[in-house]
Amino acid sequence: MTVTVGVPREVKDDEYRVAITPDGVRELRGNGVNVLVEHDAGEYSRIHDEAYEAAGAVIVPAATDVWERADLVCKVKEPQAPEFPLMRPGQILFTYLHLAAYPDVATALLEREVTGVAYETVQLADTSLPLLAPMSEVAGRMSVQIGAHWLERPNGGRGVLLSGAPGVQPARVLVLGAGNVGWNAARIAWGMGAEVDLLDRNPDRLRFIDQIHGERITTLASNLGVIERKVAEADLVIGAVLVPGGRAPTLVSEDLVRTMKPGAVIVDVAIDQGGCIATSRETTHHDPVYEVHEVLHYAVGNIPGAVPQTSTYALTNATLPFVTTLAVNGLAAAALDPAIASGFNTCCGSITNNAVARALDRKAVPLSEVLPG
Repeated sequence: MTVTVGVPREVKDDEYRVAITPDGVRELRGNGVNVLVEHDAGEYSRIHDEAYEAAGAVIVPAATDVWERADLVCKVKEPQAPEFPLMRPGQILFTYLHLAAYPDVATALLEREVTGVAYETVQLADTSLPLLAPMSEVAGRMSVQIGAHWLERPNGGRGVLLSGAPGVQPARVLVLGAGNVGWNAARIAWGMGAEVDLLDRNPDRLRFIDQIHGERITTLASNLGVIERKVAEADLVIGAVLVPGGRAPTLVSEDLVRTMKPGAVIVDVAIDQGGCIATSRETTHHDPVYEVHEVLHYAVGNIPGAVPQTSTYALTNATLPFVTTLAVNGLAAAALDPAIASGFNTCCGSITNNAVARALDRKAVPLSEVLPG
């Protein structure tokens, strides 16, 4: 049987990435996989239909053509409500799902009996998350330049320059979480001259970062007391915590937000997992900030979408080997590659990921019990 991979244009607000590059198409075609790409799906990433056609893809006029004909649909962000009716039983969807934050998506996948394989829960034997890493790196790096922008007084911030100036203290940046997002945020903040505190509960992770950055970044063991003190001192707080497949824990309460300096900025990168700041709610690139207790909140759920050319290529570099394995082997890929198996969130009408099931207060069914054969 000839497998068909479909790539629709993203429909989430202000989402400008696309799930595959022409080189990705060429790789799939080399493995005997047909590829459908919706017309203009790559335009915002400066990838034109002609480039996809030259690589061997078939350009189709509408999303309905992709969803009707594709066995495996590859996206960047979770399907939106208008896409729910287009999904069909037995189809595989490979994308960022973040079902803990989007329970309506989980319900749609279960009702339509779609196998949802989530980029963010594909996990290697060393517990690393290879498909979350590239976008986490982009989001972490962007979070600092975003924070610096909103700290400017004309934008509603405190009027603080991250680097300070000769004779003037730099801004204080607090990063909650030392994973890929947090580490990259801390590096950029330090590079821009800020005083940086990086908190995490994993001493080995803090030790690793300390060995690399020494005194340039202050690493601190995360606990309630440290968080309370450092949040109150910070000009910019970056939320960068992660629970693979689950909802992000709330580390900063509303009472703690009240203690922050007027005009301080919060960038909650964890918002696509529910957010780690009690006062966070998801925003968009077109309307990115709002104010609570005189603190600006930036909580865009698809931060890397603002730099789609960089993000699209970084994402495809990571996802392509897994897309190829799924396309060639279908559901059997779960038996061939444990990393792919860990990405299965839903299958045949059941939730198969324990963290997702806990977050949604549902029962998880072992993947081995629902896979055909």
